Amino acid sequence: MKTLSKTTLALLAAASAGLYAGAALAHHSFAMYDQTKTVTLTGVNYQFVGQANHAELHLYIVGPDGKLVKDKDGKNVAWGVEMAGAAAVAQQGITAASFIPGVIFSVKVNPLRDGTNFGSRIGAIAKCPAKTPPAPGKTCDTVAGRELLGGTAF
Repeated sequence: MKTLSKTTLALLAAASAGLYAGAALAHHSFAMYDQTKTVTLTGVNYQFVGQANHAELHLYIVGPDGKLVKDKDGKNVAWGVEMAGAAAVAQQGITAASFIPGVIFSVKVNPLRDGTNFGSRIGAIAKCPAKTPPAPGKTCDTVAGRELLGGTAF
């Protein structure tokens, strides 16, 4: 059996290291989220994005009065929630089938540092029963029949 030269081994090691470094750099950190702040959101789901790296939920915010919050142009205020990959959150019951458009839920997030309406999920998601929003000023974890997904405590 022929052995590889030290030069060949060094080249293979460098190539392997480059491949692993590329994969690591392609996956971002969560430094863009302000982990010193927690925002609790309640809203109506309008989209589930099942990506391999990070699944996302997109929702229109429900205000303390129980109505959809509007921006200065009269449009619904939207937020996005980043989570683990689609396969990981599916094991927690968070799927496109469980978060169809119209599902009302509450979630806690670390918001983006730049103030954009997007955050990284913290803990469980409290999903309200179908067509049963929380009382004004409350979250879905207070609604009888609610479902907790992705954790045991809201």
